[in-house]
Amino acid sequence: MTSPAFSLAADAHASAKLSAWRTEIAETFALAVPMALTQLGQVAMMTTDLALIGRLGETAVAAAALAHIVLFATFTMGIGLVSAVTPLGAQAFGARSPRQVRAALRVGLWATFIVGVPLTWLQLQSEDILLALGQDPASSQLAGRYLEGLAWSLVPSWVFIAFRGFMGAVNAPGPALWITLAAIPTNAVLAYALIHGAFGLPELGIFGAGLATTLVAVAMCIAAAVISATCRPFRKYAVLQELWRPDWLLMRRLLALGLPISGSSLLEYGVFAAAALLMGQIGTSALAAHQIALQIAAVMFMVPLGISLAATVRVGHAIGRDDQLSARRAGFTAIWLGLLFMAAMTLLVALTRHQIPVLFLGDTGAANETAQITAALLVVGASFFMADGMQVVANGALRGRNDTRIPLLFAALGFWGIGFPCSYLLGFPGGLGPSGVWIGLAVGLTVYAVLLVWRFHRLSRDALTISARH
Repeated sequence: MTSPAFSLAADAHASAKLSAWRTEIAETFALAVPMALTQLGQVAMMTTDLALIGRLGETAVAAAALAHIVLFATFTMGIGLVSAVTPLGAQAFGARSPRQVRAALRVGLWATFIVGVPLTWLQLQSEDILLALGQDPASSQLAGRYLEGLAWSLVPSWVFIAFRGFMGAVNAPGPALWITLAAIPTNAVLAYALIHGAFGLPELGIFGAGLATTLVAVAMCIAAAVISATCRPFRKYAVLQELWRPDWLLMRRLLALGLPISGSSLLEYGVFAAAALLMGQIGTSALAAHQIALQIAAVMFMVPLGISLAATVRVGHAIGRDDQLSARRAGFTAIWLGLLFMAAMTLLVALTRHQIPVLFLGDTGAANETAQITAALLVVGASFFMADGMQVVANGALRGRNDTRIPLLFAALGFWGIGFPCSYLLGFPGGLGPSGVWIGLAVGLTVYAVLLVWRFHRLSRDALTISARH
């Protein structure tokens, strides 16, 4: 017979455990909402550009798709270095070391300029790169024109991400959101004006869309730096103090953590870029449809990405104070939140798959084939949206533990060992065309997501066991 005292103790333990989960959900949600909205705001600017470019014609949309291949390839080469600011800063915050928080941001900014300058130059060679990859000369020339304006946004975009990571690491992501919200209408008006020559500005066509994005990125970068240096709660960290003083030890830590993140991101974006090249071989309509459907997937992806950033911060805080149980709880809370959101969005996209292409192409008969392919891809895409959400959140949780090397190997296996071969085989020898390419991507994403969740479960379980022994 169970004693009353034992029963009360068990009830108290269960209540405390439930309360801890509720607290974690609330804390993760409080961080994830502004972070996710910030991500949505940034992709909203790209979506606005694509919608405006779409009014220039299907060829312009295809050119934008090719330009984004080059942009994302260069962007992801350095994204890991600035992304590493978040886990390093979060762990320092959890350990109550403000000097290390500042140092994490400083080395991230150093890395941004060291890597960004040569990669900006590389983007300016995009027309030759695309021609070497066998793309249509007219589309390649137009893509190069777009990147002549867009390429210069690389460094300021990375700088903004570094400051955004610093803000999130110290539990104050709000200012990054407000900067982004202000940038959305500014970018839309400026892009429209520079594309069409409105409000007394020159008519620059697709080049104007890229230039507008660069100008807005510079403004966001400056705003983030000023707020971080002068406003509470950031002012006490003196982020611009000793900015030019190198910290080579921390730089090595940043590289060890960030380079595998860049590698994983490059493998991921690379497989989607390769899929775009496959679509280009199928036809212009398939390529334009792929870009539109991928843009919708990117919009959905931003919320799990925001949850992923929150997971990095929450897990990093717990690791910094050596609380392994809280670190495990934080990671799995974020993974479940990401899955629930993507399940809801998958249903919404499936129900509106015929209306979505109209937003980009207009309701015209000439774009009918592209619209039909887009709708078909969105149906296929429903099979990998949830896997995509799960993998990005699990990745964020692992980064909070400074675990990035094994996920890099998982990315190579999932995307290139399984995903791309399936895309090619199903799309071409299998005769499924654009849908087959996307089915292959779904298979690779699913494998990757399952491996990442398993990795986080194993690491956090083992850390708990070791902690209990001590």
